[in-house]
Amino acid sequence: MARPTLIIANRNYSSWSLRAWLTIKATGREFDEVVIPLGQPDTAENILRWSPTARVPALKDGDVVLWDSLAICEHLAEAFPEAGLWPTDTRARATARSVVAEMHSGFVALRKHMPMNLRASYPIASPPAVEEDIVRITSIWEDCRTQFGGDGDLLFGQFTIADAFYAPIVSRFLTYGVSPAGIANEYMGALWNLPAMQDWAEKARAEKWNVERYDR
Repeated sequence: MARPTLIIANRNYSSWSLRAWLTIKATGREFDEVVIPLGQPDTAENILRWSPTARVPALKDGDVVLWDSLAICEHLAEAFPEAGLWPTDTRARATARSVVAEMHSGFVALRKHMPMNLRASYPIASPPAVEEDIVRITSIWEDCRTQFGGDGDLLFGQFTIADAFYAPIVSRFLTYGVSPAGIANEYMGALWNLPAMQDWAEKARAEKWNVERYDR
């Protein structure tokens, strides 16, 4: 079987790339990786070779091409059911899909004011709209951990697509000095200390590219 190719942007900045990358890593499948840095004159041209939207991530798996993070994760969940990328319990799985969809389409204020930047530290006072997003996100973490997290340290116990989707939020909270209490804080620590997450962060810090609009 030919290895799939995952197309991502700079690890330091690309939250959507991180989501797809963590998910394919969790399958245990070997894959090739193409990194296309953001903010370069040929960035869009290079991404268009893989993705019709000129955005990352994209996944080429045989003759299948996917160009949205959630579509990539769903494809991987179907291809590798043994990886447990969605919870097996019906109610837990419905909740996981709901919180992933909420992350996929929401939290616009937090994304705008707190772009992902793993190499930086910018403790700031958050605008009210960002504070609302933070409250909602920490509530999601607390609810999922309390209801479904009994067999592990992550949202639904073991690693799922839900953790992949909230991993960039953990990195943002660390960058911008957001320190929730209790269950949410414990969850942040558990996710941040995953070997795959540490691998990504280490490589992000080693990158030489800079994108001015993300660096203050």
